[in-house]
Amino acid sequence: MASDLQRKKASIVFSAMDVNGDGFLERADFEALTDRWVGLRGDAGSERLREIMMGWWEALHAASDEDRDQRITMDEVLAAVDNLGTMLDLVVATAESMFEAVDEDGDGRVSAAEYSRMIHAWTGDDSPTDAGFARLDLDGDGWISKSEFVSHWVEFWAGDDEDAPGTYVFGEV
Repeated sequence: MASDLQRKKASIVFSAMDVNGDGFLERADFEALTDRWVGLRGDAGSERLREIMMGWWEALHAASDEDRDQRITMDEVLAAVDNLGTMLDLVVATAESMFEAVDEDGDGRVSAAEYSRMIHAWTGDDSPTDAGFARLDLDGDGWISKSEFVSHWVEFWAGDDEDAPGTYVFGEV
């Protein structure tokens, strides 16, 4: 059973992904989220970003949509979170794909500006992201490496440590 922290984290992401606010995650939500992200980034790499985001929809749908109604509820997401220990390869693969989406210029690292655009695309607001980025930049070099990002992503989805930097990969919890 998902812990209170895991429920809180999943709820934050669920709310951000539920673009139309109907209480379900659907393909259209991922398309709208992708459109918002492309709007912030511009057209460069938009085709690949769409491919990655829709791939995440497919992975989430396959792992979560228990009743196969093409709509994922918060309870279905939490059930999937409970099973993530047996699906770490899927979590890592999703993390690697999302890293590629966030790393706009393909230089193998995420800058503070790239991270900020991701958070703004997810949340739809312009809240400051500097403190969150600093928490995720483990070595303080001004970048989030792929290994840092993957570690944070796995910690966010499968971890239960409120103090772990990965708990904050999508912003404040």
